[in-house]
Amino acid sequence: QVQLVESGGGLVQPGGSLRLSCAASGSIFSINPMGWYRQAPGKQRELVARIYSSGSTNYADSVKGRFTISRDNAKNTVYLQMNSLKFEDTAVYYCNAGVVAARTGGGSRYLEVWGQGTLVTVSS
Repeated sequence: QVQLVESGGGLVQPGGSLRLSCAASGSIFSINPMGWYRQAPGKQRELVARIYSSGSTNYADSVKGRFTISRDNAKNTVYLQMNSLKFEDTAVYYCNAGVVAARTGGGSRYLEVWGQGTLVTVSS
């Protein structure tokens, strides 16, 4: 079983910063990609940023220049550094990973795994 555990959400004023972390655990062979999505009230879940094992990244246009995604492959952990936060960044942020995991009885399988979500509130 593979789990993603997120941390780092909270309340921050506009212009402030937060750092989200997401650690994967379980019988993992590899993870590619790892990323963050968010869902604001009344809106669909959207991609915020994604990073591949090569280091290649994708960002939503709305966060380019303000958010930075990074990963520690040895720790199976992905980070999202969020700077210059805006009211519209308020959302539940979900970690997502494409995981090659061990299969019971041998072999491997590909799983798309989601974290439980962490709330980021930008408010004055």
